[in-house]
Amino acid sequence: MLITLKTERLILRQFTIDDATRVQELAGNKDVSKTTLGIPHPYPLEAAKQWIENHPKMMKNDIFPFAIVLKAEDILIGTMTIRINDTHKKAELAYWIGKKYWGNGYATEAAKEIVRYGFEDLNLNRIWAKAMSKNPASSKVMINVGMKKEGVLKEDILKSGVFEHSDIYGLTRSGYQ
Repeated sequence: MLITLKTERLILRQFTIDDATRVQELAGNKDVSKTTLGIPHPYPLEAAKQWIENHPKMMKNDIFPFAIVLKAEDILIGTMTIRINDTHKKAELAYWIGKKYWGNGYATEAAKEIVRYGFEDLNLNRIWAKAMSKNPASSKVMINVGMKKEGVLKEDILKSGVFEHSDIYGLTRSGYQ
């Protein structure tokens, strides 16, 4: 089901195994790992390969990871994943961007397109996302795409031996329209 989506500056496409080295390079950055829920540090190349090889299985479970690629340079800069729960017509948005590309609005641009795709093409009723409370930049992306903060999950995840709080954001179809 994974399709290719385009924005003004980005292409959101399926990953290929050829992306593994670039994924490892970007996700392997300590600062990227520090503010993401599921990326360990260090992040070995084999882990990147296994993650990409697992995508077909993920897609069978309605999890669709998109590679975020800069149109102008044809270079991978991160990922934007939508995890669909068709029973409840909702989806979770998850993402990371390589540190070199932080602060350029790429995450917001990609997220806006995924939100549009979710509501307009997939007919979802709700899209939500979670960010570590210590990551205000990620929260800003969610706010920029129209999500509202719905709450905080105290000591929600264990990251590098420390329990971290998670901020929950959401947007419904009626709020999108």
